[in-house]
Amino acid sequence: MLHGDHDLTPLRDQIDTIDSQILKLLNQRAGLAQSIGQVKAQTQAPVMRPEREAEVIRRLLVENAGPLPDSSIELLFREIMSACRALEHHLVVAYLGPEGTYSEQAVWRHFGRCIQALPCSTLEEAVGCVESDRADFCVIPLENSAEGSVSRTLDLLLQTNLLITAEVSLAIDHLLLTRASSLAEITEVCAHPQALAQCRRWLLANMPNAQQTAVSSNAEGALRAQKNVHIAAIAGLVAQQCYGLTPLAEHIQDDFNNKTRFLVLGRLKSGVSQADRTSFILSVPNQPGAVYRMLEPLSKHGVSMSRFESRPARTGRWEYYFYIDVLGHQDEPALKAAIAELQACTSFFKCLGSYSAVV
Repeated sequence: MLHGDHDLTPLRDQIDTIDSQILKLLNQRAGLAQSIGQVKAQTQAPVMRPEREAEVIRRLLVENAGPLPDSSIELLFREIMSACRALEHHLVVAYLGPEGTYSEQAVWRHFGRCIQALPCSTLEEAVGCVESDRADFCVIPLENSAEGSVSRTLDLLLQTNLLITAEVSLAIDHLLLTRASSLAEITEVCAHPQALAQCRRWLLANMPNAQQTAVSSNAEGALRAQKNVHIAAIAGLVAQQCYGLTPLAEHIQDDFNNKTRFLVLGRLKSGVSQADRTSFILSVPNQPGAVYRMLEPLSKHGVSMSRFESRPARTGRWEYYFYIDVLGHQDEPALKAAIAELQACTSFFKCLGSYSAVV
């Protein structure tokens, strides 16, 4: 025994006792989850209820008195729910790969580790995996706080019949990853176009002569950096660990509040939670006052809009699709009434789903 360890023995004994109690309680919780699974099997109810899991997290964060921070509480209980859920069914979740992308990080953040994560080469493939029942859900990036929306995702939302079942907000912390020992050795920086844009000022100030090469994902850039000592990648901690690279610089994003919002798509219609968001795609004829009339039902019924974005409809007649997020669930009376009026005054109406807003 090391000097002074005898002073820690009573505290360690208490921790061992508590750990045994936690283990017993975790297995009690797992047993209850199995019982719920048996009831669900009889009624063919879905294994995962995103609104229920969101409410559990919200309640625990309200009850949390520390010293563990809220972020740790959320992480721990996401994993507990993931492990209990896996006793019923191992979910398959598709995402834009390869391994080491921020999309993969968003998968773990929302679903926990007790799932099968399925990397895909394109966003279309990730969505297609759910449409063809090869995956239960997919996670795709929607928008970045610095660089705006992902246009391909907007197109896919228009085309697919899948629903948004949840959203994930992920803080983006970029590292410069390489096998080189100094910036002077690096001749090329590879990353997704948005990552290059998010680090524009840092690259100009610190690596003005390095070639910037846009690739399909930050993980693809990390793979290239793994193979060539003169290449650096812009990626996150997961990519660093996955590809065994060294961070020559950290926090290189120009905006330190940089976040990306991801959507979880599936066939499941989420129920009402304590704080929901609903997303639509709308279109109106190219006539004076048409957009005003489109938005009027929301104001009339007291529905708050949190996002409004237009995208060309590609008809050649200067018409647009409008992507709108509002607060509330489509089954709640006020929003239900607004939706009925929206359907009457729009030439195109698509509800992408209601889902629990990010905790």
